Amino acid sequence: MKKLSFAKSLVTVGLAAVCAAGVVGCSGDSDASKPTYTGGVAATVNGTEIQEDTITQAIQDIRAQMGATDEESWGKWLAENDYTPESVREEIINSYVDQELVRQGAAAQEITADDNAVNEYVSQMRGNYDSDEAWADALQSVGLTEDEYRDNIALSLMTQQLKTKVAENVGDPSDEEVLTSAQAYVSSYTGAKKSSHILFDASDEALAQEVLEKVQSGELDFATAAESYSKDTGSAADGGNVGWDKLSNFVGEYTTALAELDKDQISDLVPSTYGIHIIKCTDVFTAPEKLESLDQLPVEFQDAIKAMLRSTNESQAYYTWLEEQRNAAEIVINDMPEGLPYWVDMANYPKSDDSGANVVGVDEDGNPVTVDGSETPAEGDAPVEGGDQAAAGDNVEPEGAEGTQPAEGSGDGSDAAADQPADNGAGEQPTDGAVDDSAADGTGEQPAEGDTGEGTGEGQPTE
Repeated sequence: MKKLSFAKSLVTVGLAAVCAAGVVGCSGDSDASKPTYTGGVAATVNGTEIQEDTITQAIQDIRAQMGATDEESWGKWLAENDYTPESVREEIINSYVDQELVRQGAAAQEITADDNAVNEYVSQMRGNYDSDEAWADALQSVGLTEDEYRDNIALSLMTQQLKTKVAENVGDPSDEEVLTSAQAYVSSYTGAKKSSHILFDASDEALAQEVLEKVQSGELDFATAAESYSKDTGSAADGGNVGWDKLSNFVGEYTTALAELDKDQISDLVPSTYGIHIIKCTDVFTAPEKLESLDQLPVEFQDAIKAMLRSTNESQAYYTWLEEQRNAAEIVINDMPEGLPYWVDMANYPKSDDSGANVVGVDEDGNPVTVDGSETPAEGDAPVEGGDQAAAGDNVEPEGAEGTQPAEGSGDGSDAAADQPADNGAGEQPTDGAVDDSAADGTGEQPAEGDTGEGTGEGQPTE
């Protein structure tokens, strides 16, 4: 298996504490309540200091989140993931360096975070918790004060503006590029179903049944009924159309009912968290054996692939810019001091042979070889409409609040920025969002847009 970066590995096991402390540390702020370790300066970026204790605290926070505070568990984790204390320190420092470069780049472009936007987003997140104590506990669980969290959001917003700025000259992908990508993904679209629905309030079962019977008998056209009766005002204007299931994230009840329908079939009444649906399957896609032209794909699939490629190109432009900033910057990384609390002697923690990190195979001559398990896009991994699929070195920045995690026992289950109920019944935990290989974007909580289908009304059948 391909070894992920330290920050991304942490997210894989449910941690995202790398950038949380990093945002504050890179800003040069200090907190008297933070422990003192070795002191000194870990690195400088164009003269701006990154304190050694900031790096140490970030790593200690990671260990606490992992439950690897004792030397034995920490040493074993490092060994199994091909890390050493030195390489952990290096990656964390590099993430702080990149964050500082983002700050300096934003300042040079006169990019700032709007205070009202920061306040609005923090208020939305705060609204997921039913008391001040629960909110404070959620912040504390990821090693943040509310001021630090606000700094994190501000950096996130500046990063988004900076990305837009440096990618403003990125053009749309060519038809040839779209076709090449579509050929890789087309098999994953086979069996996709397009549907329309009529949504009623949960209390309107009698009306829903009456409309269903009229539609089934042919007395009432489905699209006309959607325009007249559906509470999903966005899709109602389009005859109830909510698009293709493989480009959307429908609630479970809707997905289950749609799966039972063939083209032109209409469901019985389908209750969900949004009310009562009547669903019509309007189309079913079967992938061609050989895709030779974009005309063989529904336009919605073409648009989804175009959006994926454009997002990838924009991200690549941003990371090219960041690499240029790195190359032009005066960056000094000082030697690792002695006496760090996360240091262990890795000679005591050899990596076990059954870690599964690599696969042993044989070559054409029968000789044993190590097979690289690096991930490649699987055939079943189709891009969702407007979504960001990994390409160009995992440098894709997701649109939603990627760093969010449900906090234990807190929250009311609401989405901070989408008027739709969540399935997990838990509030979003304010995390740092350290999800990228370089942690370069410094993104914390991104303003979440919610996963929506093609309808834009209040009652979409989406999660």
